[in-house]
Amino acid sequence: MTTVGEFMTTRLVTMDENDTLAAAAQEMRDSAIGDVVVTAGDDVVGIVTDRDITVRGVAENKDPNATRLHEITSKDLVTVSQYDDAVAAADLMRTYAVRRLPVIQDGRLVGLISMGDLAVEREPQSVLADISADDPNN
Repeated sequence: MTTVGEFMTTRLVTMDENDTLAAAAQEMRDSAIGDVVVTAGDDVVGIVTDRDITVRGVAENKDPNATRLHEITSKDLVTVSQYDDAVAAADLMRTYAVRRLPVIQDGRLVGLISMGDLAVEREPQSVLADISADDPNN
């Protein structure tokens, strides 16, 4: 059995739920990532993606400098452990129609696993793996 821990990303970016959309967008740009894990204190409360900022923020005419992350955060989190089976994690992504799963251990965020992480390892010849393995182009 291959585990989530073998594929997960440990280079995480977290932001407080009271940070603004603009701050999150700037962090994503500067870190060349497409999501931030949203926290309230030490608790993981959600994930915000670049798409969330676009669809739930900008498209809804929310002011990016005044709107807080908790207003657009995807809060129905599905999480996994680093010891969980990687195939089961992929099945969870399919079932819940999500592309990323926070990896939690003893109540603490220790990683993030994405569809791209799994594709690079499990289907290295796939288009998704090629895209995921490439350096960002922005």
